[in-house]
Amino acid sequence: MINQLALNLVADVMDWDNEEATREYGWLRLISSMKYDGYSDFRAGVRFLESLVSWLRHFEKADRPAAYAFVKARLVYISTLEMQRVIETFIPEIVTPYLRRSVAAELAIKPYQVWQSAAGAEAYLRRLRRCLFVGLSDGSRIDVLRRANAGRLSQEQVIPMMNVDDEKWKSLAGDLKDELGADARFDDVYLIDDFTASGTTFIRFPDGKPKGKLYKFEKIVQDAKTRLAEQKEDFPLADGYTLHIHHYVSTRQAHDALEERVAEANEKLENKSFGEAIITEGMLLPADIRVATIDKKTRKPTPTRPTDDPIVDLCGRYYDDDLFKRLEKHCREAGQTDMKYGYADCALPLVLEHNTPNNAIPLLWAETEGKLGTGMQPLFFRRDRHG
Repeated sequence: MINQLALNLVADVMDWDNEEATREYGWLRLISSMKYDGYSDFRAGVRFLESLVSWLRHFEKADRPAAYAFVKARLVYISTLEMQRVIETFIPEIVTPYLRRSVAAELAIKPYQVWQSAAGAEAYLRRLRRCLFVGLSDGSRIDVLRRANAGRLSQEQVIPMMNVDDEKWKSLAGDLKDELGADARFDDVYLIDDFTASGTTFIRFPDGKPKGKLYKFEKIVQDAKTRLAEQKEDFPLADGYTLHIHHYVSTRQAHDALEERVAEANEKLENKSFGEAIITEGMLLPADIRVATIDKKTRKPTPTRPTDDPIVDLCGRYYDDDLFKRLEKHCREAGQTDMKYGYADCALPLVLEHNTPNNAIPLLWAETEGKLGTGMQPLFFRRDRHG
């Protein structure tokens, strides 16, 4: 669809007069070309403007101004370029300060003195080499991380996925010993993922049994450690290594939840392989990013800002409970009885360039036929991993 035709359709759907349409066209052209047209699921002829027309049409005329105002003033979109910048700052802004403090403590000097001597610089490089970086999903963008740190990180200390076989563990141990000596082990392990909104899926104990990515990694480590010991092979992770849980983007809600859940894991995981656990993020989204807080018992939403009231109202009225039925098992674990405000009731106005998280308000991403309510039309189509 030609842009001008799409713009005219938006104006028609919104009932804008010429003056208002001219004013809004400038913003729509700019935001489409600068950000939204880069969404990975858009295709030629079905990019942002065309999707916006379809999305606005599924609202009643009286509700369209509120929907459009939400997109214009409240929607948060993290582009490919912005995500790349967050990945590029991971080593210099998160890893380096931590290692510099650790090396300074070992040498009994101040952190800013680490690079004042050859001994300090050498100790820093040895400590950096004893860090293992593990991607938890394809969202961890290990390829981007490697390119951004070429010459700084060894290829033999970066693993794209956490499912590591015995040969890889042996290879990691062998390469590290060849470079740093027979006693060398990884002292720090960084588990990396792109985004967390609720923090509930990383580690949880439904029915008292551990689940989640942290438990999966812990089980992989424990099983591999046992097998390699039986084969009289070295295991590359140090006993009680420091575990770092790093997300490129995280909400304050997720950070706080992870702190609580990791503390719970420290108590409930038996003979865990790691010692201290440190939670970090490249971009911490503030608590007031969410459009509402949901009371778990009454399901009543409280808008975060007075201007959020209209979009919260739309979330309640343009909703198909068939969405909840599709995701029921997943949602029940988060204490939900509906999906009006996204998974774990995060109520986020957030879109990532490669997918829209299910913690975002479903008005943005859900597509349903209206079997148990109002049919839902996505603005940014979501690739669902949960059914």
